[in-house]
Amino acid sequence: MTALRPAGVPWLTPYLTVRDARAATAFFESAFGFRVRDSVHDDGAMMHVEMTWQDQLIVMFAPEGAFGSTAKTPKSAGAIAPQSFYLYVDDVDAVYTRALAAGAKSLSEPQDQFWGDRFAQIEDLDGYRWALARHLS
Repeated sequence: MTALRPAGVPWLTPYLTVRDARAATAFFESAFGFRVRDSVHDDGAMMHVEMTWQDQLIVMFAPEGAFGSTAKTPKSAGAIAPQSFYLYVDDVDAVYTRALAAGAKSLSEPQDQFWGDRFAQIEDLDGYRWALARHLS
């Protein structure tokens, strides 16, 4: 029987369009601690990147125009991203601070929320929104 998906790949992985794959890779590494699992280059340009968090594939992305795509980032399209990403982290305040230092825009500062999470929101370099959370026990 053939595999339904590659080993180590979850059933659902966000695939984002970014303006600059190298800049996005550097941002995700600095801000969140993501690690590159795989990347594809064409004539020296990064065309596809897979990044992990806590040993899980968490996001894939490619630059605008890769493989003939006409997709634009929220920033390039002048739009607010209709989706956001909820990322559980060990220390919301530290990740929030690192994200801002890496170039993110603050949407909300870290605060304890009524639903039981310490929570903050940032917008990344391409206009995608990330919620940073840690469950309070």
